[in-house]
Amino acid sequence: MEIIRNVVFDLGGVLIDLDHGQAVRRFEEIGVKDAKQLLDPYEQKGFFLEVENGKIDLETFCRKLCEHTGKQLTYDEIKYAWMGFITDVPQYKLDFLLELRKKHKVYLLSNTNPIIQSWARSEAFSPAGRPISAYFDKMYTSYEVGVTKPNAAIFDRMIEDAPLVPTETLFVDDAKSNIEVGQKLGFHTYQPENGEDWRSAIQNILGQ
Repeated sequence: MEIIRNVVFDLGGVLIDLDHGQAVRRFEEIGVKDAKQLLDPYEQKGFFLEVENGKIDLETFCRKLCEHTGKQLTYDEIKYAWMGFITDVPQYKLDFLLELRKKHKVYLLSNTNPIIQSWARSEAFSPAGRPISAYFDKMYTSYEVGVTKPNAAIFDRMIEDAPLVPTETLFVDDAKSNIEVGQKLGFHTYQPENGEDWRSAIQNILGQ
């Protein structure tokens, strides 16, 4: 059996608990009447997707959102709406990553945007007061790479840059479409439910 040397984690729904409904309600609150159509638990739509796949920058997104709502929204209002996705950051999962890193390379592969990441890369991210970067060997985020999952190009970029071998890598993601692409590329995969304590499942796969 092949040795698994690397573990790649998604962020939302895997490491942090998500509430899609709360995010929709918050965007509706600030005037995005079609928030249900634009927001998706796995891959956004319209200009919400454009900010996550790096096609537009944060400033352009904020301007487009103001035009879309017909209101002069503040950055804090926009951040408040995006942060509606996040309900909990379980420290035990982050501590598990640090344990994993003693024997494996651990990577992040996430569809995300500059607003969520400005919070995640600050000390406010974890109950332990550490930024997300403290828990990974390297991070691959959609807006920086310029493509979102399930497009295979974001996987290819990580494979080349890390570098890593898919058959020696476990990919953990809560979206079926992302898992399917990972499997086609040769990754070992695990698809947890949002909020699941997946530690024992991961240990079983890794043979620990």
